Amino acid sequence: MRIGVDARELCGKPTGVGRYLTGLLTEWAAAERARRHEFVLYAHESLGVTLDARRFALRLVGGNGGTRWEQQQLPAAVARDHLDVFFAPGYTAPVFARIPLVVAMHDVSFAAHPEWFSAREGLRRRVITRRLAAHASAITTLSEFSKRELVELLRAPEGRVHVIRPGISTPGVVSAGNAAASADLRVLYVGSIFNRRHVPDLIRAFGQLTRQHHHVCLDLVGDNRSYPHEDIAAAIAHQRAGRQIQWHHYVPDAELGRLYESARAFAFLSEYEGLGLTPLEALSYGVPSVLLDTPIARESCGAAALYVRKGDVAAIAAALTTLLFDDQARQERLTAAPDVLARYNWPQAARETLAVIESAA
Repeated sequence: MRIGVDARELCGKPTGVGRYLTGLLTEWAAAERARRHEFVLYAHESLGVTLDARRFALRLVGGNGGTRWEQQQLPAAVARDHLDVFFAPGYTAPVFARIPLVVAMHDVSFAAHPEWFSAREGLRRRVITRRLAAHASAITTLSEFSKRELVELLRAPEGRVHVIRPGISTPGVVSAGNAAASADLRVLYVGSIFNRRHVPDLIRAFGQLTRQHHHVCLDLVGDNRSYPHEDIAAAIAHQRAGRQIQWHHYVPDAELGRLYESARAFAFLSEYEGLGLTPLEALSYGVPSVLLDTPIARESCGAAALYVRKGDVAAIAAALTTLLFDDQARQERLTAAPDVLARYNWPQAARETLAVIESAA
């Protein structure tokens, strides 16, 4: 079988969808079952991962990798390759493709909360995903919460939506001897900065923490994609925390691994996610999280996190203090970690995703 894959998220500096696709491709490269198939990867420029070119052929399709590329240039290239099925890992795909489509839709924030998107971007996403929800052969998503939203908000046929939990990637495995040595206690946030993730509240809560504890640090990792725009630099400056808050717009995987290993607490104050992978990544490093109390946070992390209400800055500061200084509370969360993490592994995710693709074809 010839399986086409939209691989443009592997170009440049891969983040969420790129790392998700990397996890699948890595497993398919090693799995015996996947050897029955030929994969054709489509992108607008060279990829940031190395795969066996005999099994994972790369087609470079001219353009910038945007919506016009996806809807006009990509379909012509796909048609020439006589594929059996096409897999799109990042929400959208060519809507007029004449072959079966399997689309991964990780959440439907653009439909649930259109106020978080510009009018043009929100409309683009809603129009394309609603058509795909109706016509795709199958849709994969990361959680039961997201499946409910796909059915309710995009009217996707329930029988075509498959919940497949992803694996948890460890971005750069660093030995304990190489971890950043520091007397400071570090809080970490990892993820693109969207309004729904309430990073200014985290900064304010951390500012309260620094008034009593001078040897704590906060690392923020993620570029600012907020709409309406949030001035993160101004929020940091307002706390007058000096060098205790560092904002890294992007770090390579090896450096991200070091940040995870040197952290003692993780914070991810998101009110809406399809799953929320970075708290699980942190947990795999033995770092418990402070999360907003939402259904998806409870579904994904269970008893391995502390939960706070949205906007309660004092409670956020108190929860961070607990994870930084209360060894018993930390251990209670970490004791729950193995059962939580056991639900997320790449071999199973790759097997289940490939099975959906095979059925669609």
